[in-house]
Amino acid sequence: MVGSVGTPPTAAEGDVMRAVWLREFGGPEVLVPGTATDPTPGPGQVLIDVAHANITFVETQQRAGRPGPFQVTPPLIPGNGVGGVIAAHGPDVDPALLGRRVVSATGGSGGYAERAAVDASAPIEVPAELALDEAVALLADGRTATMLVEAVGIRPGDRVLVEAAAGGVGSLLVRLAAQAGARVIGVAGGPRKVDLLPGLGADLAVDYLQPDWADRVRAPLGGVDVVFDGVGGAVARAAFDLLDPGGRMVSFGLASGEWSPVSAEAATARQVTLVRPDTSPAQLLAYTRQALAGGAAGRLRPLIGQRFPLERAADAHAAIEARATVGKTLLDVA
Repeated sequence: MVGSVGTPPTAAEGDVMRAVWLREFGGPEVLVPGTATDPTPGPGQVLIDVAHANITFVETQQRAGRPGPFQVTPPLIPGNGVGGVIAAHGPDVDPALLGRRVVSATGGSGGYAERAAVDASAPIEVPAELALDEAVALLADGRTATMLVEAVGIRPGDRVLVEAAAGGVGSLLVRLAAQAGARVIGVAGGPRKVDLLPGLGADLAVDYLQPDWADRVRAPLGGVDVVFDGVGGAVARAAFDLLDPGGRMVSFGLASGEWSPVSAEAATARQVTLVRPDTSPAQLLAYTRQALAGGAAGRLRPLIGQRFPLERAADAHAAIEARATVGKTLLDVA
């Protein structure tokens, strides 16, 4: 449960913190810097002094009021992922947690702020070898990339196509697939993003904004064995058509604005498996811990492409929606 940050404070309400408010749905400009009453950790909760907040594409959809599985109701402080230090605790919480560097989901809101109160079971301690900003960058994207790679079961020699390969999840998928011995085809939108991909481990880098992009994959490779679909729409359909019989496809994003149009019937007809990862809470926690351990060991370094101070959350959302970002976008709070 998130701490009480549901309404802006008045001067008489005591200590306040910097925060960003969403009071109505709309464009990035509806994210307004302001203040909020400091959250107080209740029974079974801890208070995190936030250093960095994670921004996801889903949050831009929530802000705009678009339909989806994770609806929010203004007014609220957005943000569902933070990293910082545990600064206080409520009743019935082990005081040994104080001072620990952690990353944590917030329960759906409250992340774009200086402090966040969360259930004491939510924070995950950050390994000493991992920088806190990198841990926040891995909180959602590292978990997702680890989950997807395990779900498709990459084998050495597989031809693996990664859409949105310069994004937060996609860049990690390129790294992980290359480490698994795959031949990686990175697909991204625009020369700036495409130029990043060889440095991440892609053997072939292709611009999906070019109308013949699929032919540029087919010519040297014939086809592919795995598709990680982070774009959806027509790009997902074209990538599906590149799959050879026995191939696997898993969707993780909709950068185009719509999910993959590939039906189960079409996949069966092509002898392709549409992979559905295990997203149980216990498994997601395990994937998160695995991603943080990979980051600490140097195997899974996130690409933090841009950072914004807390007060410029609107600019961060605008950049993401304009597809002007690469890798992960963070809000620097502290």
